[in-house]
Amino acid sequence: MSTRGKSLSLDTINPNVRNVEYAVRGGIPAMAAKYEKELEEGQKLPFDSIVFANIGNPQQMPNLAQPPLTFWRQVAALTEYPPLLDAPAESRDALFAPDAQQRARELLDAFGSVGAYTGSKGVPLVRKHVAEFLERRDGYPEDIENIYLTAGASSGILTLFQTFFRSGKDAVLIPIPQYPLYSAALSLYDLMPLHYELSPDKHWEPSMDIVREQIASAREQGRTPRAIVVINPGNPTGACMSEQEIQDVIKEAYREGLVIFADEVYQSNVYQNQCPFLSFRKVLLDFGKSDNETERNISKSVELVSLHSISKGFSGECGRRGGYFELTNVDAEVEGQVNKLVSVSLCPPAQGQIGVDLLVNPPKKGEPSYDLWEKETQDIHDTLERRSENMAKRFSELPGVHIEPAMGALYLFPQLHLSKRAWDEAEKQGKKIDELYCTELLNETGICVVPGSGFEAQPKRLEDGTSHSYFRTTMLAKATDEFIERYVKFHTAFMERYKD
Repeated sequence: MSTRGKSLSLDTINPNVRNVEYAVRGGIPAMAAKYEKELEEGQKLPFDSIVFANIGNPQQMPNLAQPPLTFWRQVAALTEYPPLLDAPAESRDALFAPDAQQRARELLDAFGSVGAYTGSKGVPLVRKHVAEFLERRDGYPEDIENIYLTAGASSGILTLFQTFFRSGKDAVLIPIPQYPLYSAALSLYDLMPLHYELSPDKHWEPSMDIVREQIASAREQGRTPRAIVVINPGNPTGACMSEQEIQDVIKEAYREGLVIFADEVYQSNVYQNQCPFLSFRKVLLDFGKSDNETERNISKSVELVSLHSISKGFSGECGRRGGYFELTNVDAEVEGQVNKLVSVSLCPPAQGQIGVDLLVNPPKKGEPSYDLWEKETQDIHDTLERRSENMAKRFSELPGVHIEPAMGALYLFPQLHLSKRAWDEAEKQGKKIDELYCTELLNETGICVVPGSGFEAQPKRLEDGTSHSYFRTTMLAKATDEFIERYVKFHTAFMERYKD
């Protein structure tokens, strides 16, 4: 009697999947989860809690615990259980603001039930509100047919990469450092990544000279450069792009025939006034006002995908999986193919779509929920700004650490100047030096951060044997002072332990 072997093995599955890496949920976070379980079981470790500073997950309990916005949860509760809207007025009004009740009724009229499928692009009412938001923000109207609701920005990226690009033939420019979703998606679909490095000495400004070099290199290798990804405000850098930098990217995309992917999920998370958020859509359409014919043509021809999400900003509703992408200047036949592909997944989550509605259409001044919504969002903004400044100040006082307060987003990206001895020890252990540093940080303090190499910011060894490397940490830790003290104690000991 013959024995049937396994049909599935690492040799028989899609080889592209084996090449996918995603550091923010990689080996170090997996070890942190193991330690958390050991603590729950009563085991003794050098620390009494895990601080998950590896991922922008604001409401994660217990160490981050950003409170959800009251208006959001009131509307969500009413749409989940509509009989609450028919409860006696006295008890209903004690729990739910009148405008939350009104919004829930409006959404239930549009959705029918949050347990039902919606259209593949999402509910038209929500898309209409997104279009109105874009017009208020940018000063230009939008057709709701260009707007797709998604299960977070990530699903939109995967859908569009799968639709727009040809496996084994095309190349996509991604910033370095970058959010690893992009390198993972390129690996999954067998697309060539073209790394354009951002300059840490110039507030992480992109260099068009490097962009052009990467494009030429791809063409020499027989690949066709098709798109450029831009993250603004930046992840992991926290940088905000100036209008001139955005214009430069758009002009380069026009010259080289590139689609622009503008990842703008942190557009509300800006902590300074010198470089306010400007959308790529606004800057692109502003070219249409120029007296220059070429610039007017840029406005009408450069293809742009803009992405937003409810996971960031001041909502932090990561688990609801809501977002949207908006297409500008994309060919109607191509848009039809996008529509076809999203139809395969039927529709984005209904509560995620409701989250998008609340993101783009919050309470207005004079409405019952406005004052509380304004206070809650301002408190979150002020807390994040204060944490960013405090962490950056304390980190910058340490030997071997260079850092500036984040201009935006939810992260700090410190540069480390570490010794030759530390580099040699990392090599001995078969690790990169940033991996050694972040692993020992977790083992000794319970703080979980991500090595810079997880964002393709690779460690660099200098002529004297020392090195530069990075790590990314969120600024979300609830007990920020305790977080800082743990980190300061570790870094001081690390520098002493590996002193040359």
